[in-house]
Amino acid sequence: MSYESSVSRLPSPLKDLVVNSQVNVGKTEADKAEVAQWIGKVAEGEVALPDLETQLVPRTYIVSNYLTAADVALYGALHPVFSQLQPAQLYSTPAVTRYFDHIQTRPSVVAAASALSPAFSSVSFDLESAPPIERKPDAPKKKEKVAAVAEPTAVVAPKEDKSPEDKPKERKEKKKDAAAADNGGKKKEKASAPAGGKTVAEDAGEPVPSMIDMRIGHIVDVQKHPEADSLYIEQIDLGEETGPRTVVSGLVNYIPIEEMRDKYLVCICNLKPANMRGVKSFAMVLAATSKDGKDGGVELIQPPPGSKPGERVYFEGPDFENAQPLSQMNPKKKIFETIQPGFTTLNTKEAAWINPITNSVHRIRTKDGVCVAPNFVGASLS
Repeated sequence: MSYESSVSRLPSPLKDLVVNSQVNVGKTEADKAEVAQWIGKVAEGEVALPDLETQLVPRTYIVSNYLTAADVALYGALHPVFSQLQPAQLYSTPAVTRYFDHIQTRPSVVAAASALSPAFSSVSFDLESAPPIERKPDAPKKKEKVAAVAEPTAVVAPKEDKSPEDKPKERKEKKKDAAAADNGGKKKEKASAPAGGKTVAEDAGEPVPSMIDMRIGHIVDVQKHPEADSLYIEQIDLGEETGPRTVVSGLVNYIPIEEMRDKYLVCICNLKPANMRGVKSFAMVLAATSKDGKDGGVELIQPPPGSKPGERVYFEGPDFENAQPLSQMNPKKKIFETIQPGFTTLNTKEAAWINPITNSVHRIRTKDGVCVAPNFVGASLS
């Protein structure tokens, strides 16, 4: 099906939104076909939120690594749904919520939507208030009790009914907490500051690549997701004392499980954890998609030989090499979404980020060498 044919099947005003946005319909023949396919799915009402959530977790855009008419069509189709959802429902599909918010703020989409107002009025999201997700699946018992007190049902419980015997204990607990806050504050500060006195980066200002925390990972276990045919559940050693992280990746259709086992790879470690079909994912593996699209293949970015779990991966250049990443990227700031379209592989197959303003090239490397895609030139990375 051609792009024109798929667009003609869209209802108004969605069709007008897609046409008036004048965005790219695909840079390659493979991308054009995929864009038309997605618009056809939208026209037929074949897009399901759970499936879309799975596909969007590792991606900024639905086709390749740039804004296309498929993104505009998806945004327009999701608009009447998202404009009615309650916060709890939005938080249940964090990847789609993040994607929807990103697309609705693209200048070409804003201009097209404004001309069709109020059909596609801006939808506000309070992403700052999204419930935090703990990385440790099995918290200690004491922490579980504290978490239980934070639950709405526990807050409602009348605290005034405590017996007199309990009150001295409570006062003691408060004194201990206050002492810990006074005496431990400096220790915490020192622990979070890296060697050399460098402080952790702040997310103020424009997004920069060094805000992304990339590290070497080692897959110590991989299984297929029991509830999703396209997903792997990996246990990845990132050199952390807490043990391997659980990571969910949509690579089943592109990389055989045998090639995933015992693999060393590059992970992005400071994205907000996401729930993927009932399994929380606490990082993202960095993979290269062929310039011909996913039909051309997907492969993992490989670190230099001899790399060890937890080793720092960074961007070349004086502005980035010694900078510290954020502890966690704020979804509302769209840091990764802004930087990711510049991820590519050079003619040497080396992974790099190309500054869209200056066109300067910053290879992705460790202290021992540059990370590479085994086979792809001009690939997109996500």
